[in-house]
Amino acid sequence: MTEAAMGSLESLTDGGKELARRRELLRGAGVYLVTEESLSADRRSEEIVEAALGSGIRVVQVREKEGSTRRALEIAVAVRRLTRRVDALLIVNDRVDIALAAEADGVHLGQHDFPIADARKLLGEAALIGLSITDAVQLAAPDAATADCLGVGAVFPTGSKSDATLTGLALLEAARTAAEANSALAPSSGRAPIIAIGGITSENAGRAVLAGADVVAVISAITAARDPGRAAADLLAAVRAAGAHPKAFRSETASGAVPR
Repeated sequence: MTEAAMGSLESLTDGGKELARRRELLRGAGVYLVTEESLSADRRSEEIVEAALGSGIRVVQVREKEGSTRRALEIAVAVRRLTRRVDALLIVNDRVDIALAAEADGVHLGQHDFPIADARKLLGEAALIGLSITDAVQLAAPDAATADCLGVGAVFPTGSKSDATLTGLALLEAARTAAEANSALAPSSGRAPIIAIGGITSENAGRAVLAGADVVAVISAITAARDPGRAAADLLAAVRAAGAHPKAFRSETASGAVPR
């Protein structure tokens, strides 16, 4: 964070400071787990989350599209208890009501969900509100400028979302550029973290980081893995390798080796 941003941070309200803390936790998380019990090899989402948290995952989004609202809430409440043990973030996909009931740290919204300003009224100043970006045109919309983070993708082909739009990696760079421009207008907020999603594995996660992502979000790469904890650890290692040694990572991935 720049000196100007640090100075502005001191003038924030308590809610604003908590939001800034959550954004920085997200920015440094590396990997963002998205739950989906129907893609978890007959295991409960709580089991998957507990294993992933044990391996270092620090952001979990509850996204339960196939089950009932009651089961989604049950999962969110259980995950809230788990995340609090390790100071991890809980985000709820789409459902502002479930986010409120589970005392989540925020919500992730699609292009046709709640407007961000209305979600903020309900969830409060400290809520971390993310927005899905599937097209460069969406980056010019007001919600993209006020979102606390941008979820970009699908960056690779994916089977987890049947209606996913394949964006490729180029949209990550465009989203990062747009976020940097917006942060110049509001330095106290800092740049919104960029989250890559869609078809991400430990083999290609580094490519998303090199293209502009701060964090990679995954569903089946962890939820469907035989050992979710090990899968989470492998993803974290791949992201950290790309971020710490980008030139070496480019060289090794070009030769077919993924650094650990």
